[in-house]
Amino acid sequence: MKEENELTLVEHLEELRKRVILVAITLVLSLIVGFWFAPKTLNLIKDQPSAQGVDWNLFGYTDGLMIYVKCALILAILITLPIALWQIWLFVKPGLNEREAKGTIFYIPISFFLFLVGISFSYFILFPLMLNFLSNVNLSIGATETYGIQQYFSLLFNLTIPVGLVFELPVVILFLTNVGIVTPDKLRKMRKVAYFILIIVGVSISPPDFISDFVIIVPLLLLFEISIGVSSWAQKKRKERELSYSDNGELT
Repeated sequence: MKEENELTLVEHLEELRKRVILVAITLVLSLIVGFWFAPKTLNLIKDQPSAQGVDWNLFGYTDGLMIYVKCALILAILITLPIALWQIWLFVKPGLNEREAKGTIFYIPISFFLFLVGISFSYFILFPLMLNFLSNVNLSIGATETYGIQQYFSLLFNLTIPVGLVFELPVVILFLTNVGIVTPDKLRKMRKVAYFILIIVGVSISPPDFISDFVIIVPLLLLFEISIGVSSWAQKKRKERELSYSDNGELT
């Protein structure tokens, strides 16, 4: 019996190694694609309204190279993310029953979609507000604005990626509910604390003016309320499965 358990552990580790290798290969190939499309992506961003009037100066020899690499890496991560989520699902699938496997596979497109929604929201709505606010502050103190490509894209990347991750909240809550760690009642009881934390997060990643704070904080609070609804739905489905198991002796 001990040898069988050890063999099972080895098989699991071998399966994990295979999944990690596949994800790593995908990332390397995606990085090649990212390097190919990075210049086009950067020029596309440069043509957007938020970049109009901004001269992309270089204040260091490596500024252009660093932004080029960062852009390629972000593109590679976007390409690799659904593949990585798929490999994770394939790894845990043997430990799931048929109903759980069908239910969790929807995590992949939903997670990727919410991440893209978060990035789009931060880029098309929040980022222009931030640029406008910072520009007004600089002009109010009589400063001459001379921006470099490093400053522009560092601000862009530091805003869009965290917001994209925050938009994953409903999926995280759905997963925690399905494994029994979180319940709708717990979420409702911690609503005040959650609101406080989300407000702090919103204020931290948005410019210090009321309009920008409002634009980011309201969606975050709505995401939390949506998460409660998702948790309620997941708990209801879980109880139905448990009731079906108790009545029939097996999951149907």
